Amino acid sequence: MRIEINLSIRRLKLYDRQSVYGVYPVAIGKPKTPTPEGHYHITRKIINPGGILGSRWLELSIPSHDGPYGIHGTTQPWSIGKAVSNGCIRMYNHDVEEIFPLVSIGTSVIITKSGVSGNSTVGNYYIVQPGDTLWNIAKRFRISIETLLMLNNLANPQLIYPGQKLVLG
Repeated sequence: MRIEINLSIRRLKLYDRQSVYGVYPVAIGKPKTPTPEGHYHITRKIINPGGILGSRWLELSIPSHDGPYGIHGTTQPWSIGKAVSNGCIRMYNHDVEEIFPLVSIGTSVIITKSGVSGNSTVGNYYIVQPGDTLWNIAKRFRISIETLLMLNNLANPQLIYPGQKLVLG
């Protein structure tokens, strides 16, 4: 397993070898306390850490004088998708609970703004045009409909609209 976090689109991708296991929306650090980019790893795992940290804590190897950084749940689910934290990566509790048993101490974590890390490309977008269907977009960009649904948190493939920004990978 490995984790890639794209700060630009506020998404965490969990990889099982070279396959995407899941894509999750996250909150990141606010401008005064940004989430640091770099290559890190998981150093500690805690169930029910308390306070704003939600139901799970995955501590990161980011050096800090102000306390540890981590990937964690939150008691403020409305913050997901925003730049509001003190530098940590916040996830919905149900999402962090899903990945928690799958990652181990030592799991690689790559945090980037650029959208490209290793051989995987993230941060590619398409703006939906009038008359587009999800099926046509998937075919055009050689991506599965299931992947488009997961990357964009779409429950219904029929509900896309012109001007909507879709993440392609």
